[in-house]
Amino acid sequence: MRVLVIGAGGREAAIAWACRNHGHHVDLAVDLPAEFDEHTRPDVVIVGPEAALVAGVADRCAEQHIPCFGPTASLAKLESSKGFTRMLAGRLGLPSPAYHLASSADEALTWWREFGKPVVVKLDGLAAGKGVIVPHGDQETEAAIHELVAQGPIVLEELLTGPECSLMALCDGNVARPLPLAQDHKRIADGDAGANTGGMGAYAPAPIPYDPDELTATFIQPVLDYLMAEGAPYVGVLYAGLMLTADGPMLLEYNCRFGDPEAQAVLPLLTDDLAELALACCRGELGDRHIASAGAACTVVAASAGYPAAPLTGAAIDFGDETPDALLFRAGTDGAAVTGGRVLAVTGLGDTLADARAHAYRRMSTVQFDGMQVRRDIGWRAIGAQLTSYAAAGVDIDEGSRAVEQMKAAVERTHGSAVLRGVGSFGGVFSGAVIKAMDEPLLVASTDGVGTKVELAARLGKYRGVGADIVNHCIDDVLVQGARPLFFLDYIASSKLDADQVAEVVTGMAEACEAAGCALLGGETAEMPGVYAPGAFDIAGTLVGAVDRANLLPRGQLLAGDVLVGVASNGPHTNGYSLLRKLFEWLPMDATPAGFDCTLGEALLKSHRNYLPVLDTAITGGAVKALAHITGGGLPENLPRVLPGGIDAHVRLGSWPVPPLFRLVRDVAVGMPTRELYRTVNMGIGMVVVCAAADVAAVQAQIPEETWVIGELVAGTGVVQLLPAG
Repeated sequence: MRVLVIGAGGREAAIAWACRNHGHHVDLAVDLPAEFDEHTRPDVVIVGPEAALVAGVADRCAEQHIPCFGPTASLAKLESSKGFTRMLAGRLGLPSPAYHLASSADEALTWWREFGKPVVVKLDGLAAGKGVIVPHGDQETEAAIHELVAQGPIVLEELLTGPECSLMALCDGNVARPLPLAQDHKRIADGDAGANTGGMGAYAPAPIPYDPDELTATFIQPVLDYLMAEGAPYVGVLYAGLMLTADGPMLLEYNCRFGDPEAQAVLPLLTDDLAELALACCRGELGDRHIASAGAACTVVAASAGYPAAPLTGAAIDFGDETPDALLFRAGTDGAAVTGGRVLAVTGLGDTLADARAHAYRRMSTVQFDGMQVRRDIGWRAIGAQLTSYAAAGVDIDEGSRAVEQMKAAVERTHGSAVLRGVGSFGGVFSGAVIKAMDEPLLVASTDGVGTKVELAARLGKYRGVGADIVNHCIDDVLVQGARPLFFLDYIASSKLDADQVAEVVTGMAEACEAAGCALLGGETAEMPGVYAPGAFDIAGTLVGAVDRANLLPRGQLLAGDVLVGVASNGPHTNGYSLLRKLFEWLPMDATPAGFDCTLGEALLKSHRNYLPVLDTAITGGAVKALAHITGGGLPENLPRVLPGGIDAHVRLGSWPVPPLFRLVRDVAVGMPTRELYRTVNMGIGMVVVCAAADVAAVQAQIPEETWVIGELVAGTGVVQLLPAG
């Protein structure tokens, strides 16, 4: 066939490639020629950009009796007017956010203030993918409303949270058939930070827990049915931008064409003939066929300096070396120099997304031009979307619990009458009458390791913090039994000793001990080549503390009606790092994700809190019944350590502010059930205080920082129930 592709960007380059890949002759033009002769008349026209559709290219094709894969100008209103789309979605009952269409700032501000929730501000009309502002806080919202309403009518939409996905379906007026689902990266900077762009990369198929056919039946087919009933059959691509919220997928917008850069990721996966499919749609002959595809693709965009605010042009381009598993699609270039904002895109192909991603970045590494902007993290969220448990990241909590049960009997056989608590309490309690200042002193011991957090510390060359981690972790483990630390012994092992590295680690330990009034008594440093990988190391330690029996925690009887008071963590502490390292494998550690006040690496390496100075006054005050240190196993598996038989803990999610790092983990690990997430990382609560309901105000007043009532004890069987917010 002779195919005419309207448009001149990266999307149109991908459409042309897909058609040529099946042997068709392809011409490209920025607009429909006024007339054709017998040698140039196309068998089918495929329209790329939305502006051409709004300008009526499909209508002019119809006048010349040329099949056109693209909707008429009147139907393109689905994209050219967000207000029209919102009203249609409401009429059809499609899952959507609350919204309001406004033509003045006063009207918009009034509705928003009455609505009382965060909103997204959008231009009603076309804006080349950049007419959307997601403001943070009241001041930014007011500024966004004033900025966009000055350009035309706007739509205010309820701010939804969750990952987005792109559902593109081919439509023949009667039926719609989906292409592989895609996800794109709209922000300019790593970690999905910075200004919105037309798209800095995409990948497909997106690993989301929804079936493309079911999504098409929900969000695309009802629109086709409605338009057919109105006598206006929709032919072309209908693209639904969806957000996968906790309440299910919600419609963000419709586009009337292939996405850019989603087309560059999706079209190379098709094993079916795109030109033949487009012509079948024009003839209303798509029928019940399903569109065949294979493999995975990752598309990485190279943008010019100054993009998106003020792209700089004119830089000479070296397009680099061709590679067998990657395609280069040109966009903002004349073939020698930069002429636009998004200059080109590289699509890597492979059997898996990891392979495709590697091929894309290998090819992109050979491209050069001055001021080139390339995100280094395209596809990074896909890893988290595929993790459904901590075991999927390489750590099996259940297997660890089974090991504890198997060793428990053997360990308890070594216990004499002086041992009061051992396995399962994260610390041993030993009656030590040698501490004469106490009526009946008890020695409390804890031993632990830093875990896989040390790999991240080694990778980033930051060692002092993990030294403090092991000390503070052990201090908190004995604190839950009311003990104050006496002395600490450390153990450091590595494949090859590095004096500077060891000095940094031990200095971190010394500083943490000094802050807690604890002596760093001694330790062991081991060099173990062949056991640890080159550059890897490990840290463990043992801390001994003491408490008078009268002050031993838990104290008193824990009863139904007692209250759980949450004390903030300052990060993941020393748990969940096998998941976190896997989750952020493709996100650079020096990126500052949206909402963060530091880099991702700095957030992950914050040292474990020492809760002794935070809780000392409250513990001494006598109203604290029990403490639970939220470590490995999270809230669901640490609270039961202090619960008596017949008592459950109800934890109310949403009762404390989840810090940005944990919000990002929750948003990215979309396939992980809530309970699995909360037993893998602490989600912002590092210690839980149990007290009587009558003592809550006094206990909170004795803690010199903000705390939160996060739940209560109820009659039950000794388990933790996580209750949804509200």
